[in-house]
Amino acid sequence: MSINPSQLPALAWFVHIARHRSFTKAATEMEMSRAALSQHLKNLEQQLNVRLLHRTTRDMSLTEEGQRLFDAVAPALKMIDTAVAELGEVPSAPSGLIRVNTSRIAARTLLEPHLGEFLARYPALRLELVLNDGLANIIADGADVGIRLGESLDEHMVAVPITPRIEMAVVGSPAYFERHGMPQTPAELIQHNCLAYRFTSSGTLDRWAFTEPGAEGHTQVFEPRGSAVFNDDESMLRAALQGVGLMKNLDICVREQLASGELVRVLQPWCPSFPGFYLYAPTRAQMPAKVRALIDFLREKRALLV
Repeated sequence: MSINPSQLPALAWFVHIARHRSFTKAATEMEMSRAALSQHLKNLEQQLNVRLLHRTTRDMSLTEEGQRLFDAVAPALKMIDTAVAELGEVPSAPSGLIRVNTSRIAARTLLEPHLGEFLARYPALRLELVLNDGLANIIADGADVGIRLGESLDEHMVAVPITPRIEMAVVGSPAYFERHGMPQTPAELIQHNCLAYRFTSSGTLDRWAFTEPGAEGHTQVFEPRGSAVFNDDESMLRAALQGVGLMKNLDICVREQLASGELVRVLQPWCPSFPGFYLYAPTRAQMPAKVRALIDFLREKRALLV
């Protein structure tokens, strides 16, 4: 027969009474009246249909049944008390497994370059990356946190920015521009070999959106048509570096190539900024130390992207 949950408080009160061998001392410790404590014990005895204590005006002792119950319940309550206390303790260092659901771009740009440093700083942590370019439900997927662009987040999530605002960048190699020239407006892209990206989650091609400079800010949408289609940013980047064609990607993903001169950016005035990547979690309440450690680490690295 399973235990009735309503009996659990009374069992805890019984253990306190039996340990002190006194209603008065137990009532004082538990900050309740002696009469109320006595009534709770009486109700427990009635529910169990057994007498647990011998009571006189001068003395109190356990019955045989009461002793058996005390011997069984007291250690169990001690284990529960220890478990609850340990949950409330703040560990000296973050530890355990932290599962991060992230897009491939975010993983390659924000996490992978710093994995060694992060894990060396927190040796008791283990990191699992779940690469998913769709809009994942991190709770349903069993992840601790997720990383997505700000415009993709559920408003009910706790979100922390881990990059500055970012822009889309249309880029090509110097050799490509020597052969084909540089487009000055999005309309001129029809004359260029524009490499396309196909989303793995939906199967659709990524359309290039541009906002006209100026107060009006009209939006133009262009569907890239070129000699190659990719569903992986790294493959598309390698093609652009070889001079195959133009590509569009987040500016933080091509920072190194732009700085080195391997790629050249065009149409920048037509690419306004928008919210960057955020680390998001279900709630800020009782946030685990391991999650807080990752947030602080990525916010620290955010300064390198400014």
